[in-house]
Amino acid sequence: MDFDLPAELVAYLAELDAFIEAEIRPLERTADNIRYFDHRREWARTDFENGGLPRPEWEALLAEAQRRADAAGHWRFSAPKNYGGRDGSNLWMAVIREHFAAQGLGLHNDLQNEHSIVGNFPFVAMFEEFGTEAQKQEFILGGFKRERIVAFGLTEPDHGSDATHMETRAVPATRDGVPGWRIDGEKMWTTGMHVATHCATFARTDGADGDARGITCLLVPSDAPGVKIEEYLWTFNMPTDHPRVSFTNVWVPEAAVLGTPGAGLALAQSFVHQNRIRQAASSLGAAVFCIEESVKYARTRKPFGKPLSENQAIQFPLVELATQAEMLRLLIRKTAWEMDRMPHKAIERALSDRVSMCNYWANRLVCEAADRAMQVHGGIGYSRHKPFEHIYRHHRRYRITEGAEEIQMRKVAAFLFGYMGPRKAAFADA
Repeated sequence: MDFDLPAELVAYLAELDAFIEAEIRPLERTADNIRYFDHRREWARTDFENGGLPRPEWEALLAEAQRRADAAGHWRFSAPKNYGGRDGSNLWMAVIREHFAAQGLGLHNDLQNEHSIVGNFPFVAMFEEFGTEAQKQEFILGGFKRERIVAFGLTEPDHGSDATHMETRAVPATRDGVPGWRIDGEKMWTTGMHVATHCATFARTDGADGDARGITCLLVPSDAPGVKIEEYLWTFNMPTDHPRVSFTNVWVPEAAVLGTPGAGLALAQSFVHQNRIRQAASSLGAAVFCIEESVKYARTRKPFGKPLSENQAIQFPLVELATQAEMLRLLIRKTAWEMDRMPHKAIERALSDRVSMCNYWANRLVCEAADRAMQVHGGIGYSRHKPFEHIYRHHRRYRITEGAEEIQMRKVAAFLFGYMGPRKAAFADA
């Protein structure tokens, strides 16, 4: 078995690093932009007097970094070639995400708002798979031009992981002779709604509460009458762009339906695996950063006349974290490689348990690594002059978002005990 990375991938990592040094680091150091990454970061990024939203100048800086990356041919790497991308595979994206996160905080890759010079575009894949030709042109090409930004409206105030009991309803309604849908309900954690042009709003259009079918995805303009941002939810790590949004007598035409009516939940879940494996790789990279910084500090810090690194109380916790990181890296890359070797629709049946293993364990690992880094560094580690508290606060949310770790563990258990997946036939008579 060959565990070496493809030579082309290794070369591309070097190309990305050179681009970062030539274009992104100088931008990061210009006009005190470093304030977004040093001890002032939360205050520089957050407009606390405006609902805790990201400051416009912060988002403008991220957009400029992405513009430069796009001009250099990097930003759209994961997108299909017909949209200006390179058909970036799951393996390559996993390796790139780990590589970036292992470098620490920076303008090259700041996952608080999913920013990276190599972008992740779940909506591109969603529209490519389920959209009409008109929707592809409007939302994929318009997205890359920043003319279309789509928020995701699935979670509700009373319904998080269980979307099948959502209370948002859409019923057929004709207005001015045009058939369409009237939408009423509320959504939570509708990330990016402050800049979104549309919200992909999931509503029950048929069936009973608890049914997986009967939920439809509707593309609702954010300025449509009846759409209202009720509040922005302040979070552990600020700024926030996560509002509660209400929909009151909101109307959209039939052309706003994305995918097949009634099959919206399958649409929502269809690309979760790509997101989860890439998120796992990012969390692994951040964990590696915390471990390596702790090792370097322990070698140079000399309390009581000898390096911290000579103490087994310092060594052993970092040994355990480093061991977990090494094992997890192999599982992430193997899983991503296997995902690339099968049709997209086969991943849910064959590999979703492994994807969940990678995701929930990586998110837990980075929290443990950040916490240990704070402990090893002592007072300065607890301060905002080191990035560990920021890393902890950011990555802690991943244990809830993109499928809470308990939900993902249930998926692993279902495969392990044969309630679903390849082992189901073996337990058919149980």
